[in-house]
Amino acid sequence: MPYAVYATVVVVATAGLVYELVAATAASYLLGDSVTQFSTVIGSYLFAMGIGSYLSRYIGKGLADRFVQIEVLVGLVGGWSAAILFVAFVETQHIRLVLYGLVAVTGILVGLEIPLLLRLLKERVAFRDLVAEVLSLDYVGALGAAILFPLLLVPRVGLVRTSLLLGLANALVGLWSVRIFRDRIASPVFLRVLAAGAILFLGLGVAGAERITAWAEERLYADEVILARSSPYQRIVLTRWSDDVRLFLNGHLQFSSRDEYRYHEALVHPALAAHPAPRRVLVLGGGDGLAVREILRYPSVSSVTLVDLDPEMTRLFSSNPLLVRMNEKALGDPRVRVVNDDAFLWLDRNPEHFDAIIADFPDPHSFSLGKLYSRSFYRLARSRLAPGGMIVVQATSPMFARRSFWCIVETLRSAGFEPRPYHAYVPSFGEWGFVLAATGSYEHPKAYPAGLKYLTPEGTPALFAFPPDMAPIPVEPNRLDNQVLVQYYASEWRRISPS
Repeated sequence: MPYAVYATVVVVATAGLVYELVAATAASYLLGDSVTQFSTVIGSYLFAMGIGSYLSRYIGKGLADRFVQIEVLVGLVGGWSAAILFVAFVETQHIRLVLYGLVAVTGILVGLEIPLLLRLLKERVAFRDLVAEVLSLDYVGALGAAILFPLLLVPRVGLVRTSLLLGLANALVGLWSVRIFRDRIASPVFLRVLAAGAILFLGLGVAGAERITAWAEERLYADEVILARSSPYQRIVLTRWSDDVRLFLNGHLQFSSRDEYRYHEALVHPALAAHPAPRRVLVLGGGDGLAVREILRYPSVSSVTLVDLDPEMTRLFSSNPLLVRMNEKALGDPRVRVVNDDAFLWLDRNPEHFDAIIADFPDPHSFSLGKLYSRSFYRLARSRLAPGGMIVVQATSPMFARRSFWCIVETLRSAGFEPRPYHAYVPSFGEWGFVLAATGSYEHPKAYPAGLKYLTPEGTPALFAFPPDMAPIPVEPNRLDNQVLVQYYASEWRRISPS
């Protein structure tokens, strides 16, 4: 088999899998619940590829011409798919229709490629060798895409530019195929012009990818986007209006600089101020360093270990001047150790004990996050608490996600804790919930560190009282094998934000 055809197969396979991953990743960014999005998108894509493979039997004459045309179409549809999805999310309420329409069209076109290529080559190579070589190269290309996509393409190139670059590669394959199969091409001039036009169109898209992404995000967020980064784990966006800076992760608001002190004071101080002398504190999540800032108000604290999955988050909040001012250089304090790792795995591997554990994870909108709110995780955390130690968990809104909140409470109870739920009003979020659990007795703090803007000893007992509309309701605990919390959360927040 000619080396040019080897290269063609690898490019076709790589691009085909990347389009699949682009659609699934964009869906998880825009619609949440990454497991559901990846599962449904990949399943639909494979089904569409099967349809394409079946339809290839009806292409009889002009196989080489049809192959070139399909490569150009795959390049245009797949290449522009990420940009189309971001624009559609801003401009229409029918994002799922656009998503699965693109998945279907791209999948059908990709499904046509290999069968047509096999038929084009069957006269040059023995069938047994042909199938073995083409399919093995197809799998090699898929492996390459699977490795490059999370490690290089998304964090370094970006989702929109990645899909456009792979579309450009498909269009180039189309142009190159006019030469490879020149003895079987009926209309070479037309196909060269067609492929060249697609290459130009996609090349312009690659050059303007940042503008496309910036435009979509400016429309998506109400305020000016001042920073946007893609990491292997999430899309990080900072916006600003006047003196209000807001952090969004995959489109979900994490804090507003105007009132984040309410959230972080409520998260940290009811536990730490009640401890006689907290020395070793573990923060899980919280890569912005704002919870660490509050912990460092205690002179008794000798070490803070921050475990956050995403190194891009901790790098930004350690180096960006605006963000460093916000967390008061907390991540640069000599008492602070930053670890970039999965909190579940790190906690399992490290036998250290802590006087307090602060679990400041994003809301459980996906199964990868839901495991960090599970009974197994809380049992593991309990084993890492020193005598008299306490754990505090941010627990979403008891007003807007009532079942989710009490599910977290019930999960802590099932893990052997005696949970003490409480709530605080944070204007950017409304009523927000937390759960404190101690290995021993608990009494409300008699005093707080100087400089707090929100909490007072006199007002603390009221945080632990719940009115009837936020009172406990029957729920199941969240286990690794059922992830009921993610289901509660999705159903409750979908009612508030149906898009």
